[in-house]
Amino acid sequence: MKRKYLISAIALIVASSMMMTSCIGSFTLTNKLLSWNKQVGDKFVNELVFFAFWILPVYEISTLADIIVLNSIEFWSGSNPMEASTKTIETEHGKYLVECDGHGYDITNQNDGSTVRLSFDVEEQTWSIDNNGQLLPFMTFIDNSHVRMITPDGSFTQVELSAKGVYAYRDIASPRYFALR
Repeated sequence: MKRKYLISAIALIVASSMMMTSCIGSFTLTNKLLSWNKQVGDKFVNELVFFAFWILPVYEISTLADIIVLNSIEFWSGSNPMEASTKTIETEHGKYLVECDGHGYDITNQNDGSTVRLSFDVEEQTWSIDNNGQLLPFMTFIDNSHVRMITPDGSFTQVELSAKGVYAYRDIASPRYFALR
């Protein structure tokens, strides 16, 4: 009898959480789990892990956590807590700490401690660099196949999102261009 009440209570909570938020949500936790599964091995290993995760209720628990907790937080706060992450990247020029807060990136040079902030404005569909509190836009999405990019002289040019478009922009933004000016 208690099990029947527990199942009814869970169903009621799930149903009410979906009705109260009026938001589908991004299901970030479940999507990250599925993405991880796709990288485990070949298609046969992926299928075995997929079935194992359904039998062990890993997918069910991650989906429930997304529905009840994470998607609700995303709806009310505007950002999903699963989007935030921190990574260390080592390059030939040094070591960098990259922190993502779901709205942009803070990139800290581990050698000298300098920090750069890259922010994304969802309404304007624009990436900007934060220069001491002043946002300087450098890329705006126009549509699915074009962006507007800053040029060395401070103006903007439309760039096609293709190999041809990237090569054309690289010619405009290359150091050789700066030398000619």
